[in-house]
Amino acid sequence: MSSRKFKSITFSLNRTSIKRLAVLVIVGVIALFIITGMLTAFEPGYGISSSTVHAWSSYVSSDALMYMMGTENPYFTQVLPEESEPPKISALAFELATSLNPDDPRSLLGRELPGFALFDGKIIVAGEGTDYTNMPIESAPPMEVMMAEREASQESLDKLDKAAEEFPPPQVTTDGRKVVHIIHSHSRESFLPELKDTNVPNQAFHSEVNITLVGERLGRELEKRGIGVEVDKSDIGSMLSQRGWVYGQSYDASREIVKEAISTNGDLEFFFDLHRDGVGREITTVTINGVEYARTFFVIGENNKNFEKNAKLAAELHEMLDKKYPGLSRGVIAKGGSGSNGRYNQDLSPNSILVEFGGVENTLEETYRSAEAFAEVFSEFYWNAQKVNKQ
Repeated sequence: MSSRKFKSITFSLNRTSIKRLAVLVIVGVIALFIITGMLTAFEPGYGISSSTVHAWSSYVSSDALMYMMGTENPYFTQVLPEESEPPKISALAFELATSLNPDDPRSLLGRELPGFALFDGKIIVAGEGTDYTNMPIESAPPMEVMMAEREASQESLDKLDKAAEEFPPPQVTTDGRKVVHIIHSHSRESFLPELKDTNVPNQAFHSEVNITLVGERLGRELEKRGIGVEVDKSDIGSMLSQRGWVYGQSYDASREIVKEAISTNGDLEFFFDLHRDGVGREITTVTINGVEYARTFFVIGENNKNFEKNAKLAAELHEMLDKKYPGLSRGVIAKGGSGSNGRYNQDLSPNSILVEFGGVENTLEETYRSAEAFAEVFSEFYWNAQKVNKQ
């Protein structure tokens, strides 16, 4: 018989190894409980969710993401421009770990300075003089300030009435169809030169003499050029007060109005939400051929499915305005994230933009001129598009 040989394996454990293993197990269990407790202890809205992951990813550039995916599939990097370079691992790790962008100090200041997020945003197209030091300000006044009764100049309303004079019929029309919808989510935003009892920018709100007059003027100017318009002058401020809502819910209130308009009028193609900026006159005013205009600024919400199409529309209108009225448009910016609404109801249409007409120190007369210039440019854009569609 052949003898069988058995190999034996010997484990040698001493007391030190056993103690070390026991300590590691205990520490691991404690760490597990601590991490689990931290993840479940956050208040609603502060835990790790898909929106949190989206916020983290927003700190990484699109080029960097393409390079990251390119490590698995080289095809992704083929669409990048020739001058594009792979991201530095150290810088990328720093941004992901700290949510700070070394190239943009606002990412740090936005955390340290209360209210600094109001100035946040990304410049898509920079108009003359536009940079990160003069971004639009979206003020959020206390409800009692916005609802306060203030004395306004009657001349403001008289000027609008004069503009209502009959005008000759346009050569081309939308045949009675209303294709543009104008709304004012911050309907009580007013202008200091039109108010008699205050010179404080944060108090520039009025129930009648406000941004809705600019919307009404824009509507008339578009009608002169054959484009059917719906101008909604709902008092959003009153809606908020009656419902006990805060100022930040203005877009929720206006969203109801826009959705109702869409459901009742299938001809609507373009949606303009008009506002006035909170920055000073030196930034929001331009002189063209000896005449002063209130400058415009296009704001696009990043957090909506139609972002790219809406941004394209705004960029085209900016370029056309800048060509006919140099310096009138301050440019196009994108706003998103926790510091702003980030949507502005622009998810409801691929042809939806928010337009700032002037600032708190502009006159209505100056904004009316800008409304006429905008109507002239948009009507050219609209009718050119109609010709292309008919071909």
